[in-house]
Parts: sequence; C-alpha cells; structure tokens
Amino acid sequence: MPDILRRELLKMAAAAANFSDYQIIDPHVHVWKHDPAFPFAAGAKVPDFDPTPEALLALMKANGIAKTVIIQVIHYKYDNSYLAAVLKQYPQYFRGVCRVDPLDPGAPDQLASISAQTGFHGVRISPAADAGGDWISGPLMPPLWKRCEELKVPMTMLAPISRIPEIGKLIERYPNLTVVIDHMADCPVDHPADLEKLIALKRYPKVFVKISHTWSLSKQDYPWTDSQALVKRLYDSFGPKQLMWATDWPIAKERATYAQRIEVVRSGMPFLNDDDKKWMMSETVRRVWPF
Repeated sequence: MPDILRRELLKMAAAAANFSDYQIIDPHVHVWKHDPAFPFAAGAKVPDFDPTPEALLALMKANGIAKTVIIQVIHYKYDNSYLAAVLKQYPQYFRGVCRVDPLDPGAPDQLASISAQTGFHGVRISPAADAGGDWISGPLMPPLWKRCEELKVPMTMLAPISRIPEIGKLIERYPNLTVVIDHMADCPVDHPADLEKLIALKRYPKVFVKISHTWSLSKQDYPWTDSQALVKRLYDSFGPKQLMWATDWPIAKERATYAQRIEVVRSGMPFLNDDDKKWMMSETVRRVWPF
C-alpha cells in the first residue's frame, strides 16, 4: 500500500473514532458492474471500472460508515434489477432509491411495484436544464408525485438550480411529500445569487438538501472553500436538521477521494459544531431513510 494512502486511511480511522457515539450514514452513492446478467441501457457511456457493493463495503468499513443509500445509476436507466439484487444481498447495510421513466404514464404504478421490493425507499427523477427537461412542469408529474405521497417514499431530485422554482410549485402542491434536493442543485460557485432559488424552499419542513458536490462545483483544491460558501448559506437558512452530507461515490473520483468527501464535513467546515455534524451525517438521513 502506498505511504500516502496508508496515511490517509490512518487519519480517517482516527477521525472515525471521534464519531463513535452515532452511526454515520451516507445517503448517496452509486454501484454498477459489467455483468451480462445485468446489461446496461442502450447507448450508456459506462466507465471501464466496477464500483461494486463489495468495494463500497470495504470503504465504509475503513472510514467508519455504518449504512448507505444507493441511488439507481443512470447506466441502467429505468431497469432497477441490479440494484434490487444488491439490496437483496446486503439488506443490513443498504437502502435503495429507484428510477422510473418520467415520460411514461405508467410510472406511478411502476414505482408502487418497485417500492414493494426489499430495500427500496424512494425514487429519483432528473429534469435537464434544457427543453428536454420541460416535463417537470408537464401533466405526468402530478400523478407521480401524488403516488409518492401516498406511498410515503421520498422524491429525490437531481435538478439544476434553474429548475428549482418549477420544483417548488410541485412541493407547494404536495406539502406532505418528503423531497430531497441532490447536490445543492449544482448551483455554480460563480453564480452565488442563484442559490436563493433553493433557499426559497426552506419554508417547507419536508424539504431536505444534500450538501454534496463541494468538490465538483469548486474551482479550488481540497477543502473546496469556494463551494463551502454555498454550504454555509444553506446551513444558515435551513439549519442542520434539513441538510445531509453525501459522498456521491464513485462519481468524479479524480476530484476527491472517498475519505476526503467525509473529512471535509468531519473537520473541514469550521462553521459546523458537533451536534450539527451528528444531524447532517446521521439523524437527518434517518428522517428520510430509516434503517
């Protein structure tokens, strides 16, 4: 093992020891595997490595992570079979968030069927910023959101900051539905005023925001201070009980190690106290994904 990796693992092990009074839960990772039994979607651009659940479990053990929520990766599109197999194999460690086709009128029934399977809790949709994402304001959304509300499963949104006002209208219509906004809506660090669109949702107690993607939004090296400014504004607005961290492993692995994505919250955000971290790394996640 290279010395630099050994030092990083030792550092993380020491940090994990300081968080032994609660279980850290990662609410956002992806897994996939090049396996003919679980073919990728036609045209999918899949990296040539395999972030398997076994590799993830090893990282979790090394870094003091107790449980993890796996988000259906786009490589399989709306075929959730691989994730279903993973959840069935490792129910003690994982929960899963599925995908359904937002352009399919049958999506609400598909969601109900998937939600009945072992380990699934939630659905993810991802409207693009361009005209291809205009369906978020279309007639197929109310039936899907209503079914989510009936099933009591969270609606997880991968959406650019420009789509947040439209999403806000759906939240207003379904206030009893738990909604999670991924990755701070990927608000650009050089357009900080746009974050107000997301901050406007703070009045809804069932809206939660993942403060992930500090590494991919940043134009700096670790600890990505420029994007931390976005986190600080969200923290001041929502408070720790509506915010949650996440690694988004293994996406953008060239920008940040798994360990760094944990350490930046554990010790790299000086405006967070110990109780804040307990909420953002454990208790808030449990509010949405009970284990």
